[in-house]
Amino acid sequence: MDVILLQDVEGLGKRGETVKVAGGYGRNYLIPTRRAIQAGGASANIFKEAERQRTSRDQKTQRAAEKVAQDLSKVSITVPMQAGEDDKLFGSVTASHIAEHLAAQGFELDKRQIELEEPLRALGVYTVKIKLHSEVDGKVKVWVVKE
Repeated sequence: MDVILLQDVEGLGKRGETVKVAGGYGRNYLIPTRRAIQAGGASANIFKEAERQRTSRDQKTQRAAEKVAQDLSKVSITVPMQAGEDDKLFGSVTASHIAEHLAAQGFELDKRQIELEEPLRALGVYTVKIKLHSEVDGKVKVWVVKE
C-alpha cells in the first residue's frame, strides 16, 4: 500500500513523502491516526495543493522575518542596571528586559524568541541572538551600562 505522510514518522519518512507500507499498518494505524493518507486519487491531490499553499505561506513569513532580521541588525539597545564596584550587576538582564527595550523601539517580540544561554550578569556589550523563524535568526547588540 502506498501512503503520503502527513507528518514525520520515525523510521518511515518525512512529511510529504510517498512510502510503501504493509496494508494493515497503513489502514489500521497511519490513516486513522492522521499520520498519512492513501496515495493516489482525490485525497492526494488535495494534500499536494494544501502543501503548495503551506509552502507559499512559509516562504512569505520567512521573507518577512529576513526583513525584520535586517532591521534588528541596525539596532542596539541600552539597558541601565545597578552595579557594584567590580562591574557585577545587582540582578541580571533577562530576555524579558531585552524584549521590553525592543518593544520601546517598535519591535514586538516574544521573550521566548530571545535566545540567551544565561542571563547577563556583568556590564558590557553583548550580541544577542533572536529566533524569528525556523530558518532565520536575528542579532541585536545589547549594551549593559551602570545606572
